[in-house]
Amino acid sequence: MPGTGVAPHAIVIGAGFCGLAAAYELLKRGVRVTILEREPEIGGLASSFVVNGTRLERFYHHWFTSDQYIMDLVRELGVSDKVINRSTRTGLYYANSAFRLSSPIDLLRLDPLSPLDRARLGLLALRTRCIRNWMALESLSAATWLRQMAGQKVYEVIWEPLLRAKFGIYAEEISAVWFWNKLKLRGGSRSRNGAEQLAYYRGGFAALADRLAEDIHRRGGRIHTRTPVTRLAVSHGTCVGVFAGNEQLQADVVISTTALPIIAELVEPHVPSHYVLSLRRIKYLANLCLVLELDRSLSETYWLNVTDPTFPFVGVIEHTNFEPPQTYGGRHIVYLSKYLADSDTFFGLEDEKVLNYALPHLRRMFPTFAREWILDYHVWRARYSQPVVECNYSQMIPCSVSPLSSFYLATMAQIYPEDRGTNYAVREGKRIAALVNEHLRHTHSARPPGNDEVDMRRATH
Repeated sequence: MPGTGVAPHAIVIGAGFCGLAAAYELLKRGVRVTILEREPEIGGLASSFVVNGTRLERFYHHWFTSDQYIMDLVRELGVSDKVINRSTRTGLYYANSAFRLSSPIDLLRLDPLSPLDRARLGLLALRTRCIRNWMALESLSAATWLRQMAGQKVYEVIWEPLLRAKFGIYAEEISAVWFWNKLKLRGGSRSRNGAEQLAYYRGGFAALADRLAEDIHRRGGRIHTRTPVTRLAVSHGTCVGVFAGNEQLQADVVISTTALPIIAELVEPHVPSHYVLSLRRIKYLANLCLVLELDRSLSETYWLNVTDPTFPFVGVIEHTNFEPPQTYGGRHIVYLSKYLADSDTFFGLEDEKVLNYALPHLRRMFPTFAREWILDYHVWRARYSQPVVECNYSQMIPCSVSPLSSFYLATMAQIYPEDRGTNYAVREGKRIAALVNEHLRHTHSARPPGNDEVDMRRATH
């Protein structure tokens, strides 16, 4: 910073795309940055594992072609040539049958609905795009709004099963704003002929996270993985650093990008109890994702929404109908996703039992499917996967500036009216960086060099 003896130091807790983007932006503005990540690798929910020598997301990921914030970042990093746009095939599984839903024409062939209800479903997408004042939807539940917009039959056949599959006991509480934005996003990511187009990063999202990390290192930033933050260092009502294990790392400012319940634990000794309660007020759903490596394809559909309440997963996502199987040595990749409470016994079930539970349901959906098709499988779990976006959610979101001086929040629960995802994580990261940079410009004073350095050799990069 101009006029000081040493640049201020920021600690970022969490190396998901929000934390990485915040660090990247702060470094560009002359702030020294250290990122602390408890997991072995960076990327957050977009972290990866290896399939046949190629890295693949643990939880399915894609971008919409309208995702401007991630595309702007990709351009800044000079890797736009690695973004691939492809048309995809979307479907609906209902009453033991699969229906294609990739284009407006497909709606006219959706047999479970009458011609009038098909028209109502099609009009819903058009009417959604015309809504500009989303605040007018805040007090409405998605269930109420969808019934009003498309009728009871469309709601019962299409939307109610999807809401219940994703949000379970919270289905009736979900805000119309959340659903409106989902429809708006998908409607805005279509080609001229109406087919949906999605984007992917060559080498997977982990490759982009690595490219961003390279730039962070080049600018002098540090990233420490396998380094959980256990508590905050606080002096006279100001956050002056963190404890990672038994070591203290000092900082002028700390940004946490972790889930709100984790932040609540960190700040609880230092802030009023009502603030801690407000952080814990927002509920989360966990996600369990079964990933299958198959020797052949299940179907031609990339994203099969399931409206059968007896099927235990919200969707069947055949990733290699989007990114070709050749990328993974000819293996076909299928994600089976289930949202649930982290207290649910299924969430803690042994991996093999998860697979065995899923097999008969897959056979029912795909009668020719056999256990012998599976070359390998993986089960991934995320405790804080989906914030529960209730009615009047804007009144629940905590401010980025906390009551604890020099401690800031930037989490996926604060992405609103949009929903979580790498695109908006990048937006939030850059936004919090601008806010923190302004704070540092007004508060930073010169200190002798070296005061905020600690021995982090036990941390693994």
